[in-house]
Amino acid sequence: MPYASRWRCCGGIFDWDTAQERLAELNKRAEDPKLWNNPQAAQKVMRQRQALERSITAFHKLERELDDAITLIELGEAEKDGATIEEGEAALRKLAPDARRQEVVALLSGEADGNDTYVEVHAGAGGTESQDWAQMLARMYMRWAEARDYKVSLVEESAGEEAGIKSATLLVKGENGYGWLKTESGVHRLVRISPYDSNARRHTSFASVWVYPVVDDNIEIDVRESDCRIDTYRASGAGGQHVNTTDSAVRITHIPTNIVVASQQERSQIKNRAIAWAMLKSRLYELELKKREDKANAEAAAKTDIGWGHQIRSYVLQPYQLVKDLRTGAQSTDPQKVLDGDIDPFIEAALAQRVSGGGPDKVEDID
Repeated sequence: MPYASRWRCCGGIFDWDTAQERLAELNKRAEDPKLWNNPQAAQKVMRQRQALERSITAFHKLERELDDAITLIELGEAEKDGATIEEGEAALRKLAPDARRQEVVALLSGEADGNDTYVEVHAGAGGTESQDWAQMLARMYMRWAEARDYKVSLVEESAGEEAGIKSATLLVKGENGYGWLKTESGVHRLVRISPYDSNARRHTSFASVWVYPVVDDNIEIDVRESDCRIDTYRASGAGGQHVNTTDSAVRITHIPTNIVVASQQERSQIKNRAIAWAMLKSRLYELELKKREDKANAEAAAKTDIGWGHQIRSYVLQPYQLVKDLRTGAQSTDPQKVLDGDIDPFIEAALAQRVSGGGPDKVEDID
């Protein structure tokens, strides 16, 4: 049947034989008493097993619902019952987004995709405008994480002079956190009527996003302290009981790569120092992953120049409403929904493009 041949192909998103073999292997490892001598390794195995079990369960659910929908259509065609055919087609349309999501989940097979992740947001040139935009982006990622029931915390924040933020670092904890967010790295452009301009003129602002995975303790990252400059400072913020009154915040600069990380979430300088070291190791690990993908040069260029020609996505609020990803062409005419965290369509399109090997489209301008 046409519908069967068209829709059963969604089974191709899941390598059933490999999944079964991998689950059996993980179950065998989990039953080995020696594994539990290394709690970190045991936790990693258990996380992998749980993730695979969820994928298998999701596949079974899709398969059942697909078979039910196709059976309805075949029954309707056999009895020439248009209402039954329409019901089956509606079920297929409803099933399609779930199938697409599972297809994207199947793409998250990179070395660090399953890890928690850091998300850094930096305001570009433009003072208050860009700083306000950076804060809007940070909020967008927090809302996205919260909608997924991920845990998100603010590791570091540098407040703007009048409004917004100069920079912020978020820690997002959840299954495939890095895998989902890794394609968000790049420059994001906002076009709007400025709320800070008394003449109500249209302004263009830029902010950069940098995403890198939290590394497991069993991943060896050699960082020499002699290659680093460590500074302490007083944590900044909007005021109140959560602002430190001592120089407990820690900033580490890795001189060979010019990578800078900072932590101010703890009141203890010792704890902030440990967090900053962990962040630095994560950044260096992420840099190595990018080199393996042969994309380090392009990403570094995007980070060093937060402005025209390097943006991955444009968010236009005036004179019309449009968010467009300049790599994949994915777009939305509801910017507020996107800024409230609905960025999955952009993430899914970028992941699919990366895995398929398609290069980024030519960057075009949106006025």
